[in-house]
Amino acid sequence: MALPQAKQDATEARLSTVSLPQGAAWLTQLREAAIARVREMGLPTARDEYWKFTRPDTLVQAEVPEAALFDEGEAPIFDGVDRLKVVFVDGVFDAEASDDLSLEGLSIERLSDVAQADIHWAKDLYGSMEARGQDPVHRPLAALNTALAEDGVVIHVTGKVSKPVNLIYHHKSTRSDALLHHVVKLDAGADLTVLENGPAAARFNNVMEVDVADGAAFNHVRTQGRDHERRAATHVFARVGEESAFKTFTLTANGVLTRNECVVEMVGDNGVAHIAGACVGDGDFHHDDTVFVTHDAQNCESRQVFKKVLRNGAKGIFQGKILVKPDAQKTDGYQISQSLLLDGDSEFNAKPELEIYADDVACSHGSTSGAIDEDALYYLRARGVPKAIATDMLTLSFLAEAVEEIEDEALRDEINARLEGWLERRRG
Repeated sequence: MALPQAKQDATEARLSTVSLPQGAAWLTQLREAAIARVREMGLPTARDEYWKFTRPDTLVQAEVPEAALFDEGEAPIFDGVDRLKVVFVDGVFDAEASDDLSLEGLSIERLSDVAQADIHWAKDLYGSMEARGQDPVHRPLAALNTALAEDGVVIHVTGKVSKPVNLIYHHKSTRSDALLHHVVKLDAGADLTVLENGPAAARFNNVMEVDVADGAAFNHVRTQGRDHERRAATHVFARVGEESAFKTFTLTANGVLTRNECVVEMVGDNGVAHIAGACVGDGDFHHDDTVFVTHDAQNCESRQVFKKVLRNGAKGIFQGKILVKPDAQKTDGYQISQSLLLDGDSEFNAKPELEIYADDVACSHGSTSGAIDEDALYYLRARGVPKAIATDMLTLSFLAEAVEEIEDEALRDEINARLEGWLERRRG
């Protein structure tokens, strides 16, 4: 179907301001294919079905909206974790701030270095899951990233890695426009945890493609920083093999506009995929989680667990879909999206979907919005707990189901501590 002329003109106008990065012939071909996908789909507008709750204007316009820098005044998250640090400043790798990129069981390379290699294993993966993830829902910002990203990491995991790899993003320029593209390949039986944190840039477009081979396990815990004026569009694409596990959790606190997309394809029997998120927003906060899980193998389990706490006019969106293909018998698919509205000015929009073509499945979805439980609040206050603290206790209890999706207890404790800090700063 031909694009509407207005959308085509807007897309071409935006693409006229950029040029493809230089690189080896194989990567140039993949980038050219990605830019062709952008032209075919067109950049998103508010008229697109999966963008009707989130205006993409500031994510696609040529001019980057200014975002003031923010000093959190507290130690960065994950500082107490033994990890391998990989640091980016406004989307550019910072070698001096990063650790030595060597660890038993994996190899890490910069995308900018891989781009110059005539032969590399990333040729078979770079952009492949992003391209597959364009059907049936278009994700043009991800294709734009594949075409234009010049930095990121390419990780090959060959065994059980002893400590997490921490991707740390610093925001130093008020008009930085960062694109990062990460590729992670886990061999059969491998095991890796990836941590991500930091605001990254004034505007951030991030793609992570994860290939989880048979019997492998990938855990991902991400926090999106407190720089409130930042804008971000992130995409995680995963392919999950037989008896393998993919688990991701995201905590978002503040941010004028954040859209997190996760697209998972389960291609091996007995696989597991858990996608979870918790967000807390105040004021001009707009947060969009869009998830698509495809079951294309037997006896697989998927969970989508999203909780949003909103106040003072904040807006939250959840769009989640489970697609069960005809041969994906004995699928267990679970989806829950809930919001806690701390006042009458906030808004939560949900679009849960199930599309099932197999007959031996257990799939469910649910979505609710509500205020603080007055009976529970009364119970706590009757026992001497001040109202503000009681409200925070009930809020943390509400978020607990999502946070519990984090496997590592120490990381769970770290996330809970950050949530408590956010709530404490807003008491009264």
